[in-house]
Amino acid sequence: MSTIAFGHSRHLSPRTTDRPVRHLRAVPAPRPTPQVRLTQRGKAVVLGATVVAVALLAVMFGSSSVAGDAIGSAPDTTAVQVLPGHTLWEIASEANPNGDIRQTVDEIVRLNSLPNASALQMGSEIAVPVYQ
Repeated sequence: MSTIAFGHSRHLSPRTTDRPVRHLRAVPAPRPTPQVRLTQRGKAVVLGATVVAVALLAVMFGSSSVAGDAIGSAPDTTAVQVLPGHTLWEIASEANPNGDIRQTVDEIVRLNSLPNASALQMGSEIAVPVYQ
């Protein structure tokens, strides 16, 4: 008969391997990104900035128009640059030397949407009616 030997062989034992032992460790979960939250004051600031931006764009890209006496036609005008020392009275008297200067000043103020006759800015260009 044959004999079978049961013994602990070095290559069969899992405890005696030369491989390094690997331990499992927990990996932290990624942190959620914080969301931006606006306070009431922050919402008011964002709303105010939006309103100002829209108003500024409306003024910049809005249409320009001139109010005239005749329906559907704009009055004939010429552009005059305001020089240092110029007054609206002088500009009106040069534009309409034989007419009523007060009425000409009023027309220039209305054409250029000036708040009053002394609101001229040096270097600005204004529209002046052309008289025959």
